[in-house]
Amino acid sequence: MQAQIQALLAAAEGTEIGGTATESNLGSHMEMAKPAIFNGEAGRVGGFVIACRSYLRIKMKEGTVEEQIIWVLSYVQGGSADIWKENIMEELESGEVEYKSVEEFFISLKREFGGEEEESIKVAELRRLEQGGKTMEEFVQVFKRVARGSGYEGRPLVEEFKRGINGGIRRKLMEVENPLTSIE
Repeated sequence: MQAQIQALLAAAEGTEIGGTATESNLGSHMEMAKPAIFNGEAGRVGGFVIACRSYLRIKMKEGTVEEQIIWVLSYVQGGSADIWKENIMEELESGEVEYKSVEEFFISLKREFGGEEEESIKVAELRRLEQGGKTMEEFVQVFKRVARGSGYEGRPLVEEFKRGINGGIRRKLMEVENPLTSIE
């Protein structure tokens, strides 16, 4: 499934997976889900930015930076995000702030609603994560998603991975001659 998603994104951008230019017949005609409303809730900014980035890349790549930012802001509603949005809109209208790219805007959004809180949420989620009834492949994918942004790397990340897998598999991993050094 991941390969299919990459192929669709590559086709929409007019490149093959290897990076060679191709003709795209998808582009703005491709059906795509819009991001969920973002209300400033800690730990959700990363997923919101990814969803917006994907939508903009496929459906609005010809739009100006201002049009893209205003579109993203239309999905920022409720909670503490409303006040931030109003301030940003006023600053944009008055010319107090000008973003050179949508990525610059996303950095500002992440700085406001992510940062240290998001990392500690990711760490807590990583520590609660257990394989349970998931296949090893499913668990690895979930683990990688949760680990991204947790600040864990190298040995501590491997230890968290081993802690989360089912006991029988963990015991077998401990018995191998070459211990696990990466989750790749």
